[in-house]
Amino acid sequence: MPGKKPKYKRILLKVSGEAFSYPSKTGLCTDSINFLSKEIKSIHQLKIQIGIVVGGGNIIRGLTASKEGLDRATGDYMGMLATSINALALMDSLEKLGIETRVMTAIEIRAIAEPFIRRRAIRHLEKGRIVIFAAGTGNPYFTTDSAAALRASEVNAEVILKATKVDGVYDKDPKEFEDAKKFSSVTYQLALEKGLKIMDAAALSLCSENNIPIIVFDFFKEGNLKKVILGEDIGTIVRR
Repeated sequence: MPGKKPKYKRILLKVSGEAFSYPSKTGLCTDSINFLSKEIKSIHQLKIQIGIVVGGGNIIRGLTASKEGLDRATGDYMGMLATSINALALMDSLEKLGIETRVMTAIEIRAIAEPFIRRRAIRHLEKGRIVIFAAGTGNPYFTTDSAAALRASEVNAEVILKATKVDGVYDKDPKEFEDAKKFSSVTYQLALEKGLKIMDAAALSLCSENNIPIIVFDFFKEGNLKKVILGEDIGTIVRR
């Protein structure tokens, strides 16, 4: 990889809440957060502009809570607060590595983060700061996948990198089926038609409309994030 130049100048990284927790558990895990930060630092050193959307499923999922009797909108707002907790934890970890970071939220929490303002977010990116987008879209009933598609569109990101625990997109669950087929690339339309669990339909449609490719890859294999940025054939790309 020495001497290679980044394929992208501005990216949007989508990280699930599970990446902040202990394996198969909930809550916050310092080791997991530090791993996230070190991987992100490895691409920040390449002088690319990085926006990050974080999930909050390690703390609470609005949909899950609603199935247990909580009002869906209330559960989703609680989920937005959960993403803000994760965003602050990641900011703290990144800044301990010497990386200037800003958290911007879709709902106002001025004591701890900036409200999302598109032009300000772009300016932060241009100055080399990592921007962590929290609180989803600010609206209930929308996932953080939709937030990732929205923010990527708003800040003109060239690609969405979806960090997962699998090495790409398969036609069926590779953990359950030995004959599961991995796609090297797939169209937005095919992903929607086959119900491939890449992102929800709203997020895929928005990416398709704005022609933003999505790369699904195994984030938890050390070095994979940097390989994606350098244009190596990692994971599955979703595009037109």
